[in-house]
Formats: sequence, C-alpha cells, structure tokens
Amino acid sequence: MKVEVFKTNIVDSLIANSFVFELMLLFPSAQINFDLDDCDKILRIKTESICVKTIQRLFSEKGKWCELLDD
Repeated sequence: MKVEVFKTNIVDSLIANSFVFELMLLFPSAQINFDLDDCDKILRIKTESICVKTIQRLFSEKGKWCELLDD
C-alpha cells in the first residue's frame, strides 16, 4: 500500500466529506481522510495505485488546491 499526504486549503468538514466522496469514486479501494485540525489541513490517501495529478485536477476544478508533501 502507498500513502500520499497532501496539504490542502479545505477548512470545512462538509467540503472535506464531498471531496472524500468524489475521491472514493476515483479510487474505490482507497482509505481516504482529512485532518482539518492539522495546520496544513491534511488529506491522506492510502491505496495500491494513485495518480497525484488526478487529485490535483479534482481540487482545481472545485476551486481548491492541494500540494503533495514530501516524505
């Protein structure tokens, strides 16, 4: 399993939940969660295969942004 961690500008739990729903459509076997209490508003995605550009495109289409954090 691969884990990718993103810094986001999501601050609202309802918006975060809608992103989780849409990301689950793209990555059905993934484990996806937000940590909105973290100062970086973290999004974690754990899955076998992931496309960072697809995730960034989804955020951009919704007027939000995310940035992949280095290990």
